[in-house]
Amino acid sequence: MAAMDPRRDPESEIARLLRELEEAEIYTQKLRQTIVGVRDALTQGHVERALSMLNAALNDIDSATDVVVPHKDA
Repeated sequence: MAAMDPRRDPESEIARLLRELEEAEIYTQKLRQTIVGVRDALTQGHVERALSMLNAALNDIDSATDVVVPHKDA
């Protein structure tokens, strides 16, 4: 589906951008929580747990790339 021309419906484009911003903020908070959790696990000497959390975070980042950079359907 082609992207809507923002000149035709600026209110719709603004609403879309606000939704994307909110999603990005939630995503950032989730990553920060992961960083805190990894730091706590390392502080407690739980290296394996920290590595597992980092692996899960990388999987989330990999599967959520369209949240950051939406793809266009061909």
